[in-house]
Amino acid sequence: MSFPAALHTEWIKVRSLRSLVGSLLTVPVATAGLSLLVCAALGRPEPGSTDFDPVLFSYYGLNFGQLAAIIFGAIAMGGEYKNEGIRISLAAVPNRTLFYGAKLAVIGGSVLAVGLVASLISFLGGQALMDRGFGIGIADPGALRAVVGCALYLVLVSLLSAGAAALLRSVTGALSVLVPLFLVLPFVVGDVSQGGGAADFLPDRAGRQILLQAPPGTLGPWSGMAVLAAWTVLATAVGWWALRRRDA
Repeated sequence: MSFPAALHTEWIKVRSLRSLVGSLLTVPVATAGLSLLVCAALGRPEPGSTDFDPVLFSYYGLNFGQLAAIIFGAIAMGGEYKNEGIRISLAAVPNRTLFYGAKLAVIGGSVLAVGLVASLISFLGGQALMDRGFGIGIADPGALRAVVGCALYLVLVSLLSAGAAALLRSVTGALSVLVPLFLVLPFVVGDVSQGGGAADFLPDRAGRQILLQAPPGTLGPWSGMAVLAAWTVLATAVGWWALRRRDA
């Protein structure tokens, strides 16, 4: 089977399975919807605050949108192992590298499409809903970078999740590792290190640097994204190794 044919097969799976459609659509709904809600309700800095970042504030919903992206990546890959569905998929596409590459391409492409929509709505809508004088335009420093960066962040997170699911051969297993990694570990490591040095290199903290107008700490916006990309490459590479080496 050719790569375009494998891509088409994987796209059919995404648009046909309700769990995949639901988790994919939750990405923009959670990211943009919650961002707009928070900006409309709390669209101004707290009294006395000196570190208000209007760009980061308009992406509040990403805290929840990233979970949807993680779930989508885990289901898209890990769902293959439910009821031995992976055997059927590999019978149709015997070349495991081709199968894995097509799977990752469809996961990443799908999340990129919804992520760009979510990012644009979050920023433009969020800035418009903030109290007068606090919103900024897309031409202001860090704004366009954040719009692109939010979508890239969601793509890399979903691919990292897919790699973990391929390694663990389980949706539940992947989520049990990634949810603490993204939601718990950054705070624990940050509290222990006190300076946040080690926590800065965790995927969540590193990737979100691109959403800040003036990122503090060791990593800049693009070096932080590079750290997240390195986590993703490692996860997908280990997932590919596991898929190639293990019996279906």
